Amino acid sequence: MKRRKINLIAMVFFILASIFYLIHEKYPIAKQDEKDALVPVTAVHDGDTVSVILKRRQEKIRLIGIDAPEIGQKPWGEKSKEYLEALLRSSEWKVKLEFDVDKRDKYGRILAYLRTPDGKLINLLMVESGYAMLFTFPPNVKYVNELRAAQREARERRLGIWSEKGLKEKPVDYRKEHPRI
Repeated sequence: MKRRKINLIAMVFFILASIFYLIHEKYPIAKQDEKDALVPVTAVHDGDTVSVILKRRQEKIRLIGIDAPEIGQKPWGEKSKEYLEALLRSSEWKVKLEFDVDKRDKYGRILAYLRTPDGKLINLLMVESGYAMLFTFPPNVKYVNELRAAQREARERRLGIWSEKGLKEKPVDYRKEHPRI
C-alpha cells in the first residue's frame, strides 16, 4: 500500500513537472520586461535583416520601416551591411526589439525596430546615414514621420545612397528583376 502511494506521488510529480516544462518552452518566463530585454545578434544578412536569439531560438528579424540595398547592388549592398554591423558592434551585438502591429512578414521573419542598449533606434540611424531608405507597410508605421524626416535630410546632405555615386535603383525595383528563389 505504501509503495503504491509513493508510485502515485512520483507519477503526479512527473506529470506536473512535464506540464511545467512544456508551458515554459511555449511561454518562457521573462526575467525582466520583454520590451527592455537585450537579445544577442548572431548574424547580419544585409542592411535590413539580422538574426537574433529570442526565447532560446534563432529568429530572423526584418527591420521595420526601412529598405537597404540588396547585397547584389554593388557597392551599396555591402556598404549598408557593413554599416549595420558597425552599429551592432558598437552596441556589443545586443539589441532591444520593439514591435509594431504586424509581427511577421510573408517570409516568416519577425518584424521589429532595433534599439541599442542606450535606446538609439537603429532603423532610424540607417536612414539618417544614407544606408537605407524609407519603406513602410501599414499598419507598421509607428516611426514613419521620423524616418521620412531622416531620409529627407540624408537626401539633402547627399549621404550614402543619395550621393552623386549613390544607388542607381531602389532595392524594391532590384528585387523585381532579381527575385528570391
